[in-house]
Amino acid sequence: MKTVKEILKTKSQHQTVYTIGPDDSVLEALKLLADKNIGALPVVENNQVVGIVSERDYARKLVLKGRSSAATPVREIMSAPVITVDPTQSLAYCMNEMTDRHLRHLPVVSNGELLGLLSIGDLVKETIAEQANLILQLEQYIRGE
Repeated sequence: MKTVKEILKTKSQHQTVYTIGPDDSVLEALKLLADKNIGALPVVENNQVVGIVSERDYARKLVLKGRSSAATPVREIMSAPVITVDPTQSLAYCMNEMTDRHLRHLPVVSNGELLGLLSIGDLVKETIAEQANLILQLEQYIRGE
């Protein structure tokens, strides 16, 4: 089973991790989410991940309460403390964390440094690839190859 580090290695070739500060406005966060076509942003302060803000946070904590996205800082709607994983964790561990805690994104942190961000889509993609590989190996075994 792959580790977070292995997943990030293939993912990092195609993706930049965008972040936002806790004092930035929610409107700035929304613009970044839309411009980059992403669903969540790690919230970073003094090079430490202090939270995560997602479209879900925006909808539930701002829109439904009639607050202004231009006047509200990210810190007021971000999810904190943020659940993170380290690069040595397994794909299965991440899937369990996301399922049990109803998460869609997991920041990857090592020694306080943000290394990447995993989405539930990333984990599903890797799970499907691992299962397809296992099926191929079993078919080859059965055929005596």
